[in-house]
Formats: sequence, C-alpha cells, structure tokens
Amino acid sequence: MTMAAAPPAGLIDATRCPLCGEQNRCAMEVERETGQAQPACWCMQIDFSNAPLTNLPEEMRGLACICARCAAGAPQAQD
Repeated sequence: MTMAAAPPAGLIDATRCPLCGEQNRCAMEVERETGQAQPACWCMQIDFSNAPLTNLPEEMRGLACICARCAAGAPQAQD
C-alpha cells in the first residue's frame, strides 16, 4: 500500500479529521473561524491514548484535530 503525499498546510481542512475525513467538531476551530466564543471543546477532556496517531504522517500532525471516534480508537464504519 502506498501513502499519498500530505497536502500543504494551507490545503488541510482543519474542520475535518485528518485520519478519516469526517468533521471533527472542534470548538476551538469553530471559534477561530467565526470569532464567536465556544464552550470548552470535547477534545480537552478525552483520553487520546487509544488514538491511532502513528497512522498520521508526521507532516500532517498538529494541523487539524482528529475526531472523537478516531481519538477513541474506534474503527471506521464500513459502507
């Protein structure tokens, strides 16, 4: 299996999980985009120890939040 090259930072959608592509619902990103105060984000209270962060290429880390499902290490639903 070949890995696609990571897109440049400007092309990463910070509202989507870089692991699965689903919306990450990050309150901090919503606040940054809208300028409207948001309640504390779910990501500030979750245990990320089961997250498959090693599946994320180094150059894509820190550019977008992963979603709650990926953070929990839950498998992606099959279509």
